Amino acid sequence: MVKGSGHTSIKATMSRTLRAMRPWMIGATSVLLLFTLPATAQTPAIPRVTMGVDTVENPQDLAITLQVLLLLTILTLAPSILVMMTSFIRLVVAFHFLRQALGTQNLPPNQVLVGLVLFLTIFIMSPVITDIYDNAWLPYSRQEITLEQGWERAQDPLRDFMLAHTREKDLQVFVQIADLQQPATPDDLPMRVIIPGFIISELRVGFQIGFLIYMPMLIIDMVVASVLMSMGMMMLPPMMISLPFKLLLFVLVDGWYLVVQSLVESFR
Repeated sequence: MVKGSGHTSIKATMSRTLRAMRPWMIGATSVLLLFTLPATAQTPAIPRVTMGVDTVENPQDLAITLQVLLLLTILTLAPSILVMMTSFIRLVVAFHFLRQALGTQNLPPNQVLVGLVLFLTIFIMSPVITDIYDNAWLPYSRQEITLEQGWERAQDPLRDFMLAHTREKDLQVFVQIADLQQPATPDDLPMRVIIPGFIISELRVGFQIGFLIYMPMLIIDMVVASVLMSMGMMMLPPMMISLPFKLLLFVLVDGWYLVVQSLVESFR
């Protein structure tokens, strides 16, 4: 009786094992059949990606290709253009000094500061962007002007903006370094002279704004350090005590409003 029941249980176990292995056996058989099919059998189409250089049939195709290359080049240099040829430099330097003067370490975070600077840059540069769009891009998109004419028209508003915020002294040093003749008017200056002159002028103004921001915060630090020293609490870090007072002063005078307003109006 026990022997018969054991034999029955073994047969049941083998049956369950075969049923479990059936999908694997079917899959393996399908793979073997797939590889043993004749070469003339129809196989699934697999896309092929190719790259090459071909001859153009007319000059218009070559012009379109060059325009695409020029567009890709401009997109590659777009971050540098945004940072170095706009109000971005002065704003980001000023906000960096503001955070250092407050002593808040990484608050606000870099992402917040850069985002604020980016939107302020778009706001300040909106007249220049609108001028470039109306006088350069729209006529070119309508094929009313050539690419060279559109490029020259796009440079004019940006050139005027940079010249308006660049010291003559900064322009003069790059004219001398480049060994150029003294231009009759600022409009005769090439962009390779205007751009570095504009950059160092913006850095100078940004550091001046940072100095003005630092002064009231430095006074608070000195007062707090003097009070702590007079009380004999030399082991207590003055920065820890002065930070709440600096934040309180900054909030009471509406510091963000004053700083942003001053920075935006400095470009008017």
